[in-house]
Amino acid sequence: MNIHFRPKKLGRTFEDEQSIYKAYGDRAKKINQRLVALQVATSLQVIAMIPAARLHPLNGRRNGTWAVDIYKNWRICFEIANDPIPVLEDGSVDLSLVTDIIITSVEDYH
Repeated sequence: MNIHFRPKKLGRTFEDEQSIYKAYGDRAKKINQRLVALQVATSLQVIAMIPAARLHPLNGRRNGTWAVDIYKNWRICFEIANDPIPVLEDGSVDLSLVTDIIITSVEDYH
């Protein structure tokens, strides 16, 4: 899958394992695992099949943003970058066609 970062500073945090550890400490191992899974996945459908990742859309003021679990309440948050966003007949996102995402944050938003 194609992964982009916004802001660019966040992307620099993900350049290597050492940078991830420096920024996120004990959560670095899980963050790196999720990042690798996102990178090698052919689409979001693959990520949806990983139970521990718990891919889910956010709602409310975060409508349009998606998240995968990292550790306890921590999540990698991202937006779908496919233009247009592929949808099914029922209006839901066709995860099998989502191949581009923009990671926007790693946070505990609860």
